[in-house]
Parts: sequence; structure tokens; C-alpha cells
Amino acid sequence: MRLSQDVMDGPLPTTSGASLSGGAMIAATLPAPSALAARWRLDKNLVFLNFGSYGGCPDEVLAAHDEYRARVERDPVRFFKVDLERLLDGVREKVAPFVGCRPQDVAPIRNATIALATIFFATHFRPGDEVVTNNHEYSSGTNELTRMASRTGLRVVTAEVPFPISDPGEAVDAIIGAITPRTRLVVMSHVTSCTSLVMPVERVIAECQRRGIDILIDGAHAPGQVDLNIARLNPTYYVGSFHKWMCAPKGTGFLWVRPDRQAAVRSAMLSSRASKVRDDRALFLRDFDYMGTDDYTGMLCVPYAIDAMAKMIPGGWEEIRRRNRALVLEAREAVCGMAGLRPGCPDSMVGSMVSLSLPEADASLSGRATAYDDPLQDALLEKHRVQVPIWRLGEGTAENPGVRIIRLSAQLYNSIEQYRYLGEALVKELNSERALKQTG
Repeated sequence: MRLSQDVMDGPLPTTSGASLSGGAMIAATLPAPSALAARWRLDKNLVFLNFGSYGGCPDEVLAAHDEYRARVERDPVRFFKVDLERLLDGVREKVAPFVGCRPQDVAPIRNATIALATIFFATHFRPGDEVVTNNHEYSSGTNELTRMASRTGLRVVTAEVPFPISDPGEAVDAIIGAITPRTRLVVMSHVTSCTSLVMPVERVIAECQRRGIDILIDGAHAPGQVDLNIARLNPTYYVGSFHKWMCAPKGTGFLWVRPDRQAAVRSAMLSSRASKVRDDRALFLRDFDYMGTDDYTGMLCVPYAIDAMAKMIPGGWEEIRRRNRALVLEAREAVCGMAGLRPGCPDSMVGSMVSLSLPEADASLSGRATAYDDPLQDALLEKHRVQVPIWRLGEGTAENPGVRIIRLSAQLYNSIEQYRYLGEALVKELNSERALKQTG
């Protein structure tokens, strides 16, 4: 069923049952994004400061996606049986130099969550084996490890990395300090999701190599945010996402496996083609190139995303990373100055995102139904039209509430005025929370 245009473009619902209408009037009162925002279809009635979660596709990438989908429908049999393999090889040739590795070592996969689970599934854990992770890791990976622990008897060891953090060495010391003779695998993010830390992965990888311990790097946030060279890092495994900072379609991730381990890593779902004997193509590629009938067209658009973004400004991707980092550092200074907050890390651990610790709200707000993770995020969206994530590092329970965090992302789409506007809105909402505490 096709939705009518008025339904598709109608006012957004809010948690209070009210609605946000008068789009043109709202847009006129909001700070303008950058001039490059015209390349994206993001709602102009939003101050969109969260490319870090799901990214956003420029028009050129959406156009390529439409063409590939049409190509599939013209002859789906030819596409899946003949064309797909060759097209994915073309993607590898483009992606490999961008992430710094050989094309034949990259496996396309739907997302980093599936890639993490694939490595866990391929590792034959024994009772008593330990996996070292840390308290900044994204929950999809830790959730899977917890489930595997109940089945296999492995033990998940969580290193406590502080936040705020004053030096990357604190992260290195915490993670390496958690390694024991029973450690089978170390899992850590290249760039943490909640706390936005560019982690010192090089130092931890080197120490794991010295001790003969496997290490899996979760690079969901790395491609497009940091200058990535996987072969130089040389972990055992590396997973990543293309939809975030590279602005490719959703459902586009990758798995890199060190060549000496590829024979032992198979896809969690073996397709109907898995048993076919072929001398012309490695099993690693055959397994991951086709995992059953699915929409592979997003992956085919990754080269278009690389080129479309690179052409937006002189200097290409190097300048994109430099500009985004400069913008988010300026944004951090502005928001901290306006809202009385403190930076969460040194500049050396900043890429295209920063996270800031927030004061706790009145306990009465914790029971309120919210559309997002925190009532403050709802308030910023409903009252000020700011889309920015607010969540917690830690348990988030009454006994251990964790650290309340706001994360700012910077992409070519954004302008410094948007972050100053956020600072004003944040001051108003934090003052409202403080007033509620005092009266409560």
C-alpha cells in the first residue's frame, strides 16, 4: 500500500500526544545547516546532529541505489546468478584502498553487529576461556557475548575505562591489565559509540600480537571518520560500517579477516551455493558474497558514496575528516561554554564526534514514557527540533545509574550555528530539570 503524500509529510507525533506542524514557520526559526546540506534529503525542520547513528545518503547515492534496484527487477535471475559476484568484486576494488587492505580480504556483510556475531560464532570457545571487552563497547557485541557465555562457559571480562578520560594510556592500561593467561580474544572499538573516543587500538593490537592473543576491532565508526589502514594495524579481525560517516545506504558493512584465519571463518548462514566446489574463487568470498536472497544493492552503492562525498569539497576525504574534526571541536567548546559542561577527553581522542557528561535529572523523570533513551532527548526534539542522542555509559539502574551523556556528531551537512542553537536549547532544558529537582 502506498501512503498518501499528506500522510508521508504530515506532522510528527510527540510523546505527549501533541503534534509538530507549521513546517515552513519552524524552518524559518531554526539555524541553517551548511550550504552542502542541499545534497541531502534530511528534514529541514530538524537540526540534525546525529550522523553517528545511521548516517544519511546524499542524493547521488540515492539515485545510484534506485538504478541498481531497477536493474535487479529487470532480470533478477541474471542479477543473482551472474552479475552480483562480479559487481561485488568491483566494490572491493574501490573499498580496499579506502580502508587500507587487499580487496580479497574484505567480505561484504549487512552490518557490524552481524560481523561481530560471525566472529564469535566462528571462535570455538571452551569453558573457562575469557574474552576481554570494556565498558565503552556497543551493546550488540556485549549482548552476543553474554548469550554465548551461557552456552559455552566462556567468561566475559569487562575492563573499566574511565570517562571522562584524560589520556589514551588510561584505556591501554585498563584493557591490557584485564588480560590473563586464559584470555582467548580481546574485543575493542576503534571509535567508541557512546563516548566518541578514538581508541589507541595500535598499542593494544601490538600487545595482543606479542602475547599471541586474537583481537577483534569493532570499527563501526571508523571508515570516513579516521584515516584507516587495516593492513598496517593488522588485527586478527576488523569489522566496520559504511552507512555512518561514509553516507552509504543502510545495511552496508564489512568484515576483514587476516589471511591466515580466513579458512576458519565462514558465514553464520550458509547459502544454497556453499557446497559448490570451485577452484576459481576462495571460499571466504563465496560464503559472504551470497547469503541467500537479499537486497545487495546498498553494498553496490558504496563506491558511489566514496566518490560523492570526496567531490563535495576540494581535498576530498582528507579534508572531510579535517573539517569535521575542526567543526566538532568548535562545537564542543561552544556547548561546554554555554551549558557549563566539561570535555570528556583530550583532543587526541577526537574524530568527528564528541561526548559530554550531563548532570542527572530529577528522579521523577526516570519513570516518564519516552520515544528515545532519555526524556531530555525527547524535549530537545519536541520543543527545539534538535535531533541529538542522549544515553548512558554504564548500567543505568537505580543502584548504578551510569554516566548520562550527550553525543555531538559533525558532518559536511552541519554548521556551527546549529551547535550554538543546541547549546541554548540545552541550557533551557537543563535549567528546567534543575528547577524540578529544587521544587521536588
